[in-house]
Amino acid sequence: MDILISEDLEAPAIQRLAQKYSVVREARLWKSPNGLREKIREARTIMVRNQTQLTAELLGAAPQLLGIGRVGVGLDNIDVAAATRLGIVVMAPLNANAVSVADLTLGLILALARKIPVADRSTKAGGWDRKGCTGIELDGKTLAICGLGRIGRLVALRAKAFGIRLAVFDPFVKADAPILAELNATLCDKLEQALSQADFVTVHSPLTPETKHMFNARTFAAMKQGAFFINTSRGGVMDEAALLAALQSGQLAGAGLDVRETEPPTARTALESLDQVILTPHIGSFTTEAQTRTFEAVCDDLERLLRGEAAVNSVNMPRPGKRE
Repeated sequence: MDILISEDLEAPAIQRLAQKYSVVREARLWKSPNGLREKIREARTIMVRNQTQLTAELLGAAPQLLGIGRVGVGLDNIDVAAATRLGIVVMAPLNANAVSVADLTLGLILALARKIPVADRSTKAGGWDRKGCTGIELDGKTLAICGLGRIGRLVALRAKAFGIRLAVFDPFVKADAPILAELNATLCDKLEQALSQADFVTVHSPLTPETKHMFNARTFAAMKQGAFFINTSRGGVMDEAALLAALQSGQLAGAGLDVRETEPPTARTALESLDQVILTPHIGSFTTEAQTRTFEAVCDDLERLLRGEAAVNSVNMPRPGKRE
């Protein structure tokens, strides 16, 4: 088996690969740990999105595996360290969906500021509640950006065009970084420093042991009262129960969430009933352009590995290595 696809993935680039290589596609395989373990034994490469959990144990049971193609940018479902020890290339086109996620982030900020979902529902129901849909302008407001990577920088550039002031928290950005001067952004040493001055807070951090529940009761309390929280990164960076409490108490004026702690959520919570909360089903990368770029990049890299060539979008090493 040249390529195993363990999730519901479909694209012209996959069809192209299927004309040249042995491709096994099982859309629900990720739900069956035993079935996945059995199939991956035979696979030379595997393509996943974010539902397949590629643990060290599972990768260790894949003696022929050369590479993992991740359709997207998050790597929290892949044990990259284990893959590296086993000589398995991990490929993810990290720039492919940055524009789309940045666009959605600004869309959520605008929708929250101008109460667009509330106005839409009210008007469709026969109302004309102009006063109840009074919003706020973005000009002169402060946006705290947590994580100034590819997506964070694009969000900053877009926000700047609206006249928004920028506060940045990112432990990996140095005070003399040219991007800060370019954006006229203030770098904050502590997360709470950025949160306390922000009218809007947006998260663009990967999910790691260090960032899990980075936004919790303490950090939500540190935010300016009446601020808005936007998360288009990973659901695990926020404590949903703490977020709900901050919204219900009035500490936060609203939230825009494209991601959840559990995806899809296994049960409805009070978040779904709050008018000041916008929920979308992890669609940050779901634009025609981003999907085309992502699938083409992943499929091209899988084909390179199968031909014995180096991957272009590797995040650990460009060629398969010796298994430890």
